Amino acid sequence: MSTTTTDERREAGNGEKFADWADGRLGIYTLAKTNMRKIFPDHWSFMLGEICMYSFIIIILTGVYLTLFFHPSMNEVVYDGSYVPLQGVQMSEAFNSTMHISFDVRGGLLIRQIHHWAALIFLAGMFVHMMRVFFTGAFRKPREVNWLFGFLLFFCGMFTGFTGYSLPDDLLSGTGVRFMEGAILGVPVVGTYLSFFIYGGEFPGGDFVARFYSVHILLLPGIMLGLMITHLILVFYHKHTQFAGPGRTNKNVVGAPLLPVYTAKAGGFFFLVFGVIAIIAAIASINPIWEIGPYRPDQVSTGAQPDWYMGFAEGLIRVMPGWEINLWGHTLVLGVFIPLVIFPLVLFAIAAYPFIEAWITKDTREHHIADRPRNAPVRTGIGVAWVTAYMVMLVGGGNDLWATNFHLSLNAITWFVRIAFFVGPVVAFIITKRICLGLQRRDAEKVLHGRETGIIKRLPHGEFVEVHEPLDAGQLYKLTAHEQTRPAELPAAVDENGVKRKVSAMEKLRVKLHKGYFGEQSQIAKPTAEEFEEITSGHGHH
Repeated sequence: MSTTTTDERREAGNGEKFADWADGRLGIYTLAKTNMRKIFPDHWSFMLGEICMYSFIIIILTGVYLTLFFHPSMNEVVYDGSYVPLQGVQMSEAFNSTMHISFDVRGGLLIRQIHHWAALIFLAGMFVHMMRVFFTGAFRKPREVNWLFGFLLFFCGMFTGFTGYSLPDDLLSGTGVRFMEGAILGVPVVGTYLSFFIYGGEFPGGDFVARFYSVHILLLPGIMLGLMITHLILVFYHKHTQFAGPGRTNKNVVGAPLLPVYTAKAGGFFFLVFGVIAIIAAIASINPIWEIGPYRPDQVSTGAQPDWYMGFAEGLIRVMPGWEINLWGHTLVLGVFIPLVIFPLVLFAIAAYPFIEAWITKDTREHHIADRPRNAPVRTGIGVAWVTAYMVMLVGGGNDLWATNFHLSLNAITWFVRIAFFVGPVVAFIITKRICLGLQRRDAEKVLHGRETGIIKRLPHGEFVEVHEPLDAGQLYKLTAHEQTRPAELPAAVDENGVKRKVSAMEKLRVKLHKGYFGEQSQIAKPTAEEFEEITSGHGHH
């Protein structure tokens, strides 16, 4: 039999008093009671968002360490560090301090590598995560605003990565910064002013490293942190989407609670992500600036490509013909201006897509059940078309590397990219849509006839048939739970009083797009209950 001493009772009482005091002022207990038992789905695709979050945490942790040793200055010094081939070479303090981190700071090179790889994996994770949200329709009401926050997070991540990539002031990143300066100068009217503002004078100026450094470690990470917190708050508030299945509705979430199951899994997954990134950083070198050397305006490094996430913008400018027009004594460089128009238009289309689809469908309901991509062929085709265009321009952004490594003509690659940018997405859309429709037909066959077993049976009259195994109720529900929207129709030309109706051009366009999304050529009708009953009752079922 155990006994409790007076001191133990006093300690317990003091602990309870402190807990009551904290809860009365911070609401910790109430908040925990409300959210600690929140349910999270257990589908693997929801881990993509976690990879992004954990990579961002790793970026912050390693970035803080690197700031302790990096000097964001373009003042010229002579290198006298441990790397013998560069001793006596004149370079900026930024490059010199990066060399010092790489060769003279304990663990410095590994931290640099982890920081850079984590940034690449963060953006790759964001890309795939957004595609998962897009293909499953998880951006629909009430998550349109959260889609915008995710998009802005990806957008800010691109430029945070670009500014960080430029800080070492090596020949490769300096060439990329020079490329950006040329693009900025191509902006009509304000291009020169923007260039002088960013670089502090004529390129390369004397301040751009310090300015990029402030943007890289303060402005953009602060914005991204705010966006990520807001994104997570909205995820908690709206709850997760989930795929259709028995017991899953728009009013519940089936999965594991935050405490203790999901928290334990998430903690383990964080260290798994950290470990994988550390292993990659330890064995795969990235941005070896000692081999490239410090930046000099009169030199250009070979194979000068930015990190992959900027490849689309780079490709647009590389493959665009060098057209120019002269207006009123001023030259407009279309070879730069047109890509500068296309790039933000593509970004705007990505950001606005949830609102565009909502306008087409006029669907104001809340959606918490995720679509299977095959059941939304047009949307899935649009997504694959966009990824195709991105990958084509990624080839364009590295056309010189493709040419040298595969012994191909640079002009042939450039012309291939120019044509494929317009043809490739169309072909990808058509193929993807047909694949989705084919998968819908296969699902309908499974519902009516069951799953093929591979067992061949001979009937008494000599016919050979394959035995099919009927699906259970849960599998049938998954294959038939999706909604099928009827295509919209324009109202009659005249109303019941014989008065001609006025239909706006926008409404006509909306109805046409709606038919494109949900017409006969865009979805396969689900089997009806009568068809299922007829087949399973023995007529035609084996």
